[in-house]
Amino acid sequence: MKKKDTTILLVDDELDILEIIGYNLSGEGYNVVTAQNGIEAIKKAKKHKPELIILDVMMPEMDGIEACEKLRLLPELSETVITFLTARGEDYSQVAGFDAGADDYITKPIKPKVLTSKVKSLLRRFKTQDESQQIIKLGNITINREEYKIFVDTQEKILPRKEFELLSLLASKPGKVFKREDILDRVWGNDVIVGGRTIDVHIRKLREKIGEQKFKTIKGVGYKFVE
Repeated sequence: MKKKDTTILLVDDELDILEIIGYNLSGEGYNVVTAQNGIEAIKKAKKHKPELIILDVMMPEMDGIEACEKLRLLPELSETVITFLTARGEDYSQVAGFDAGADDYITKPIKPKVLTSKVKSLLRRFKTQDESQQIIKLGNITINREEYKIFVDTQEKILPRKEFELLSLLASKPGKVFKREDILDRVWGNDVIVGGRTIDVHIRKLREKIGEQKFKTIKGVGYKFVE
């Protein structure tokens, strides 16, 4: 997907934030649409169908959390990536954002180069990631789902079935935060009763085998795979 074909909806009630972030993203070649509250954001999201929505948390009329919940109910936006803008230390807002259906969060203030790098990472999900694809290549890691094989560089890693399925799930959408309850449901299923500690143990083993830096813990929420 070319940048000129990529639309980003930027939502914030502060005009200077819209101007600064919008300027930098437009300078990178993206189509930038702006809104100043949740109600306006939903209207413009329906009209423009953006690939990415950057959504502030605290806004008048309808805040970001409520707007995200409503956006996630729209079938035409089911594949849209939503990331929140949060002030430093807004842990509650981050957790609430993930519960509302957000994929990630960006802490402000943020430097322009860091912002554009983050945006590129988020948008890569549109180009390369599909949970149904059989072969996933992320940097030096190759995952062959059909043959249940993992390669780090050229070295094959032997993983037990649940470790393989957990890695495959997280790597299917790098950067996306998978909540603990979703991981339990999709890897272990409803027919098996396991505790949250089970996920932690499997993540620890994957870090030892695949790389410590590849797995990030989002405290109180879940885990994500880092490219």
